[in-house]
Amino acid sequence: MKLFVHTIVSCFLAALLLATAYQIDADASGFRLAVSQRDPFTGFHGEIPGRVHRITRADLPKPLATKAADNHPELIKRPLHVLPRAPAGFQVNLFAEGLDNPRLIRTAPNGDLFLAESDPGRILVFHGISRSGKPVKVETFATGFHRPFGIAFYPPGPDPRYIYIANTGSVVRIPYNNGDLKASGPKQAVIPILPNGDETVGGNGHWTRDIAFSPDGKQMFISVGSRTNVTDTDTDKSEFHRADILVADPDGGNLHVYASGIRNPVGIAVDSRGLLWASVNERDDLGDNLPPDYITHVQENGFYGWPWYYIGGNPDPRLKGKHPELRDKVIVPDVLIEPHDASLEMVFYEGRQFPANYRGDIFAAEHGSWDRSTRAGYEVIVVPVRNGRTIAEYKDFLTGFVTTGGKVWGRPVGVAVAKDGSLIVSDDGSNSLWRVRYPRK
Repeated sequence: MKLFVHTIVSCFLAALLLATAYQIDADASGFRLAVSQRDPFTGFHGEIPGRVHRITRADLPKPLATKAADNHPELIKRPLHVLPRAPAGFQVNLFAEGLDNPRLIRTAPNGDLFLAESDPGRILVFHGISRSGKPVKVETFATGFHRPFGIAFYPPGPDPRYIYIANTGSVVRIPYNNGDLKASGPKQAVIPILPNGDETVGGNGHWTRDIAFSPDGKQMFISVGSRTNVTDTDTDKSEFHRADILVADPDGGNLHVYASGIRNPVGIAVDSRGLLWASVNERDDLGDNLPPDYITHVQENGFYGWPWYYIGGNPDPRLKGKHPELRDKVIVPDVLIEPHDASLEMVFYEGRQFPANYRGDIFAAEHGSWDRSTRAGYEVIVVPVRNGRTIAEYKDFLTGFVTTGGKVWGRPVGVAVAKDGSLIVSDDGSNSLWRVRYPRK
């Protein structure tokens, strides 16, 4: 009898402990195994496909609660037979390999996939998907770019006339018609000079530039990261038009700031309602768990804090006392992500292959930390969107790019939805493209 009572009590305590430590996630697809630790800062050991993460302003530690870390990954070769891991029901295969610094990837209106290989300065195009899950054809669309990243098609819609490419210091366009596998005309400079991130011009700046168009084609958005980690921009004029999202006419005219104080808005996207969104890297050297990176819709004329404040009105102690009049103007982002994840490209899922509850959700590539004692990121996440709004949480989707011992073999950069609804992920750690599909039975 005593043994029976002891067993019942033990089971009850275990269940209570489990309920305290984890949160079970359920949505329109039904009840499913997706848990999140209540400790919001888990690192890569806590990244499991389907696990829910929710970070709030109340979770933020004090600045410098831990020392700044220098924990750059030393990339290793992908272990034999190891593939990234996705939630149950999904399948992952190697789509392409042997690439050279594959970065942002975008889907053309006809379904072709355009990839920026930033270091060699070229744009590749992947046409079709074979039964074996590989591209039918791969061509070099154009070369001679300077650290290209952003790619967009203009005008928005089914019949573009141009492809726009964002170099680190300019935006150019090339004539384009659906199905073109080679550039049919020369580059035309639309914005000849952007704030340049090269080490030779301004020093150690964020160099990626993304571009997106409003649905009506009247506005071209350009993301430009800061030159520095943090600086007094009252006196440091090298940050002019940096840590901003800029906007211009499609021909490059009327260039001005759309939203400011966004330290490094690496990836931008426009949703089905016409709202602009950004995937953002926040600042470093405030500790392991500060401040979170984030994904947010971007308000015109909105101010997001950099360099004076972070995640609302939290002052950066390195600029203490500066600009108190701005504190109440700082917009709190929609979804806070694990600090130092290095959130890069994002895309809205509008495909038909994945289960219906993914429709309209955000997928984002997390390149991975270098300045945190425990590695974080090195994954693809999904941000649920319901009725056009996020629910301030995200889920691990594609993980496994780090070994259990902390060795890194892959680093996601870009995400795109293929014509068949599968998700394509670029990885500049293994110089590969990955394809995630949901086979129908």
